[in-house]
Amino acid sequence: MRITLVHPAGFNFVPGQPDFSVLANRMVPIGILTLAAWLEKHGHPTAVHDCLGPHSPPGIEANAAAILATEPEMVGFSATTSAFMDAVEISVCLKKKRPDLRIVYGNVHVSSIGAPLLDHFPEIDYLVIGEGEGSMLDLADGKAPGDIPNLVYRANGRNVSNPRRARILDLDELPFPAYEKLKGFPEGYHLPLFSYEKRWGGTMVTSRGCPYTCSFCDRTVFERLYKYNSAQYIYDHMKHLRDNFGVYHINFYDDLFTAQKKRVTELCQLLIDRPLGMHFNCAIRTGHTSDEMLALLKKAGALMVSMGIESADAEMMERHKAGVTLAAVKKTVEQIHAAGLRAKGLFIFGMPGETPETVKVTSDFILSLDLDEMNMTKFSPLYGAPIWDECKNGSGEFNEDWRLMNCLNFVYLPEGFSSREEMDALYNWHVRRFYDSKGYRRRFARRLWEHRWSLWHLVKNLPRVIQAMRYFSANQKQLEAIRKNFPLHPRQPQSLEPLLGPELRIAPKAVKITAGPSTP
Repeated sequence: MRITLVHPAGFNFVPGQPDFSVLANRMVPIGILTLAAWLEKHGHPTAVHDCLGPHSPPGIEANAAAILATEPEMVGFSATTSAFMDAVEISVCLKKKRPDLRIVYGNVHVSSIGAPLLDHFPEIDYLVIGEGEGSMLDLADGKAPGDIPNLVYRANGRNVSNPRRARILDLDELPFPAYEKLKGFPEGYHLPLFSYEKRWGGTMVTSRGCPYTCSFCDRTVFERLYKYNSAQYIYDHMKHLRDNFGVYHINFYDDLFTAQKKRVTELCQLLIDRPLGMHFNCAIRTGHTSDEMLALLKKAGALMVSMGIESADAEMMERHKAGVTLAAVKKTVEQIHAAGLRAKGLFIFGMPGETPETVKVTSDFILSLDLDEMNMTKFSPLYGAPIWDECKNGSGEFNEDWRLMNCLNFVYLPEGFSSREEMDALYNWHVRRFYDSKGYRRRFARRLWEHRWSLWHLVKNLPRVIQAMRYFSANQKQLEAIRKNFPLHPRQPQSLEPLLGPELRIAPKAVKITAGPSTP
């Protein structure tokens, strides 16, 4: 069966503003590339269409036409919450031209809501809950929907949700992602600015799931079962990207790259014994990283490590990030710098319990750490996260607009704030404060040569950068009015119940992956 897998562009900005996000970071859609390689391995010709890619046309209809040009028999959308309505609009165009075309949706949004989506979106034929490899292969092989675990479909006028499929036990059995199917890779894709020294860059995900229980993380796809690629597989994957695509920097987008210390030690030793000449960035767990581990990472080619800190308010940390203390954060940053690595802090602004005071405490703490880089995201509740019910039914105010749930808009207003405008002003104050600080400017100036490829990227796109700066400075009142009165998409439902049953709280037993269906 001919299959086309689609990464919809979605809503990557704030209302009224043009989307300049890809100037700063255009990520590879690694999930559908892995799925494409898996389907090809089993004899199904597969195309990939990235609506955010450098060669994709603008607009819904143009992207639908590009998808139809691949002559698919089935189309699969990997849609996040903010991209879901974009995917629906493309699906409408596809069904108008090809009513017989089968359309499948997957990813976190689908996995956390499930069957109710079929009631609202007749364009969708199937939903895949959880990992997609087994279910998509079963569909491509022509198996009856009733025999496919993880599948949600319509039968006799009602929605049917099949039992969950057991998790994949050995991730090494999955082929390397089909990067060759991505138009413009690697030149048209790039890592976050100033986070790399060598080009070109690529992204890798070497594990699925997370052993920790942060309040804001969805766990409906991989549950709490943590599985990972072996050190040898990761080394071979990196070498594949270097030798076949000229990639010399990897961003590991695992939730927690160092959760399994033995494989990290083995990987570092491989990279030390047989150097690839590559750099990489990864995430570590605050308070669970030794000097020896950091020294190994540095020697193996690590450039920067990031830590999920979220807040510097003790009560907020206990509520949302249990097990992490401010003392441990400070010590870990000191250890990172002592090892010669860059330290990046990851923070979230706007979770339940947030107040102007907690934000100022966090801002002061961030400056005291002397971080090399930081990222503060605007909190977006996720349907499958433990915190969802509190956001939806608690004392704060929640604007459940899927398009805005992209970590760039304050859709949730904690009771400690009077307005979202107050939150935006405080957010902007902190960002300016960090990047205008003497410490950051000194480090940036010292690394100008190391940043040359990021600076060259900005120079090449200077007209668009200037356009963005002029647009934002000249239209502040208009943008603020649009933001306040941004209408809900006419087809988006609200108050759907997330799938948070026992089967999603307790991970099913993992099994060896097979071409056929498997059940827990």
